[in-house]
Amino acid sequence: MFILGVRVDQTSTSSALKKVASWVKEREKRYIVTPNPEMIVAAQKDEEFRRILNRADLAIPDGVGLRLADRRLQRVAGADLMLALIKQGYKTLLVGGRPGVAQRAAERLGVLGMTEPSVAAINKIKPDLLFVALGHGKQEKWIAKNLPKLKVKVAMGVGGALDYIAKPWLRAPRLLQALGLEWLWRLALQPWRVRRQLSLVKFLWLVLKRG
Repeated sequence: MFILGVRVDQTSTSSALKKVASWVKEREKRYIVTPNPEMIVAAQKDEEFRRILNRADLAIPDGVGLRLADRRLQRVAGADLMLALIKQGYKTLLVGGRPGVAQRAAERLGVLGMTEPSVAAINKIKPDLLFVALGHGKQEKWIAKNLPKLKVKVAMGVGGALDYIAKPWLRAPRLLQALGLEWLWRLALQPWRVRRQLSLVKFLWLVLKRG
């Protein structure tokens, strides 16, 4: 389905895990995106970003706002999918984040990590899964540009997910996650994010406006 011109797949964590399990056995390279209200709002003015999102092999519905837009969607948090995939035992590399974040997150998860996304360095490792945390838009564009040159099976942009792992206190308690209030927890800890949360208001307004 499409929400404001951006493709979002009706999927679940278990379905996504099965897809990736089949993809790592193939020669073709794949990439996963995690549309949320902020990304969809950004894609309204960024045609390249919207095109990359719509061409992804899988677009998981990340963000409670998408369920408000279409109740048929089941939220699949990008951070949760990443952790579930890592538990499957694939050779994994985390890239991006602020200096040291990818390495700290990788140490906690028992995988590999590096801050700067270097094609040459990534190809020496040849991971099955590559998780890129450069912030939405930038990470998807980097993946789309470099995937043909990368020796990986599946790449996925994960935004701030590495922060959650390196700094576990940033992740909301399970109850708030279940209630769709994870954004409120993060906002309380990082008040500067209020400008980003306004994207949810704009997203819902655009959805209502277009009927």
